[in-house]
Amino acid sequence: MNDTDVSKQILQMVRFIHQEAEEKAGEISVSAEEEFNIEKLQLVEAEKKKIRLEYERKEKQVDVRKKIEYSMQLNASRIKVLQAQDDLVNQMKEDAMKELLNISSNHHEYRKLLEGLVVQCLLRLKEPAVLLRCRKEDHHNVERVLDSAKIEYASKAEVHEPEILVDHSVYLPPSPSHHDHDKHGLFCHGGVVLASRDGKIVFENTVDARLEVVFRKKLPEIRKLLVAA
Repeated sequence: MNDTDVSKQILQMVRFIHQEAEEKAGEISVSAEEEFNIEKLQLVEAEKKKIRLEYERKEKQVDVRKKIEYSMQLNASRIKVLQAQDDLVNQMKEDAMKELLNISSNHHEYRKLLEGLVVQCLLRLKEPAVLLRCRKEDHHNVERVLDSAKIEYASKAEVHEPEILVDHSVYLPPSPSHHDHDKHGLFCHGGVVLASRDGKIVFENTVDARLEVVFRKKLPEIRKLLVAA
């Protein structure tokens, strides 16, 4: 083999090696690009997932905040409604108390009322001797009904007539006038307070106390009517 043939073979071998190298480089480049694309896709998906989770978290926060705001508004509305109902009930009570200013103007009817209130107290206390307190302005009317009240009580309770001592040293507060009715001073629209002689048992049967009892009993019904309205 002469030098020319050797040179040709060497040239062929060099070309082959170059071709192999180029093919290997191409394969490595393709493989690297595929790996890059895969890794890029994974990174993109991971970021998408991260963004999606963050959006869901913020969406839940917004939803919770909306629910809290709605609940607060609802509670505020309920409080306003309840306050309006309380104001109306208090106004009704105030109007009723103003009407009580005239309760003692009819002396005959008022004496009948006082007699009934005294009998109620006696039936509640069931004491043989009691102390009675009233307004100073009612003293005369109370004295006039005591005998009939004792007789009625004795008949109903089937006992002897009780001893009733009217307290002349301590009186119930006076009736308010139309002018000072809205003031916060002590006042009483009428009625009586009876107590056992030792003072351990006291039964308040004033007109004011009776009105308070009526309002407490009727309050659920009043509120129901107000809600329906």
